[in-house]
Amino acid sequence: MRWDLFRRLWLVAIAFVAMLCFGSLPARTAKQEPSANPDAGPVYPRVNLSPWYEVDPSWPERPEGMPWGAMPGIAVDARDQVWLFTRTNPPVQVFTAEGKFVRAWGEGMLPGPHHIKIDREGNVWAADLRLHVVRKFTPEGQLLMTLGTPGEKGEDDRRLNKPTDMLLAPDGSIFVSDGYGNARVVHFDKDGKFVRSWGSLGTGEKQFSIPHAIAMDSRGRLYVADRNNVRVQVYSQGGELLDSWRDILVPWGLWVTATDEIWVCGSSPMPWRTDPAYPTAPLGCPPKDQVFMKFDTTGKLLQLWTVPKGEDGKERPGELNWVHAMAIDSKGNIYAGDIIGKRAQKFVRRR
Repeated sequence: MRWDLFRRLWLVAIAFVAMLCFGSLPARTAKQEPSANPDAGPVYPRVNLSPWYEVDPSWPERPEGMPWGAMPGIAVDARDQVWLFTRTNPPVQVFTAEGKFVRAWGEGMLPGPHHIKIDREGNVWAADLRLHVVRKFTPEGQLLMTLGTPGEKGEDDRRLNKPTDMLLAPDGSIFVSDGYGNARVVHFDKDGKFVRSWGSLGTGEKQFSIPHAIAMDSRGRLYVADRNNVRVQVYSQGGELLDSWRDILVPWGLWVTATDEIWVCGSSPMPWRTDPAYPTAPLGCPPKDQVFMKFDTTGKLLQLWTVPKGEDGKERPGELNWVHAMAIDSKGNIYAGDIIGKRAQKFVRRR
């Protein structure tokens, strides 16, 4: 009897000790486990330090029946109105930054749209490939001036050959990139009188192969998108070559901000190639990608942003296909027009 009692007490003691040891083991084990995987590395700050851009798929609110074609020209005026130059009728279409329709005009007047610019007085300048002219209009579409002889191509002081773009200097001077047919820059005074020209077809320092766009900074230096030569050429207003930004991108469009940020859109460098789908297309057609680059006036790259290249006829919002022109509004938003995608898009700057 006494032995049975002793045995029961012994079993109870063993159970109690076991409970103390094994019952608290998970708690001790959990306490001893490290708080993080030693192989996972540091926890990096999840902070976006550089800006990015998101497409606004609802921009703009086109009126019913307002057509779009290839979109070679785009500009933003002092009021942040966006001017589109499209290969359809009407070719000139204006929208607010919020996407509201303002006006459209130019039906039958501009059969060969390329780049478009707005000067300091709000006048509209348009390069026409088919008529071989650059024309100045009021904001409502009244013709004020014509550079070149309509319907005549040439390479002299009164004729152009498929001009691509133009810029308007503070003193009223006009510089034209001339263009697809010629390979030169032409300088006119404020009254449209020929001053000088420079450049010829080739790959040399003062030669061009499709001078496709032209712009000016606040110091009066000219930037020429020498597209087929895969470079941006920087000139004085007298035609002196000041700098050459080579082998960075195939430049299609230019935009200079009020703070002298030089934006260039196009594609990354690529060798000359022939695509059966585009047998007559020049270098960079079709481009292999779509890029936007921001430079300072010395040619230092400050920012790079890429956009997916869309598939012909199947482009989705946010994709571009042969990006041709760009413009930036006062808030840093980017507007881009493409040729194969046949549309204009707004990319909203985020930070």
